[in-house]
Amino acid sequence: MDLKILLTVFVAVFIAELGDKTQLATMLFAADKEVNKFTVFLGASLALIVASAIGVLAGTLVSQYVSEKYLHYAAGIGFIGIGIWTLVKT
Repeated sequence: MDLKILLTVFVAVFIAELGDKTQLATMLFAADKEVNKFTVFLGASLALIVASAIGVLAGTLVSQYVSEKYLHYAAGIGFIGIGIWTLVKT
């Protein structure tokens, strides 16, 4: 296992998830006094695991047909586009 990649992915996903709709929805479910907090934690964790697995599978499939160089360009352009869209939208 490459610990550098593990740490990079962890930090990137952790920062991306902070304050997003998923975290807000999880907080709302946990705020219900009648709901078991472990159940909310487990449900949210499993959802993130499944969503991440889909991302890994999709990335693996796409990388078989598109070179890594072009994937990096596409990801960079995508992030820049999202940033510009976010700035224009507000």
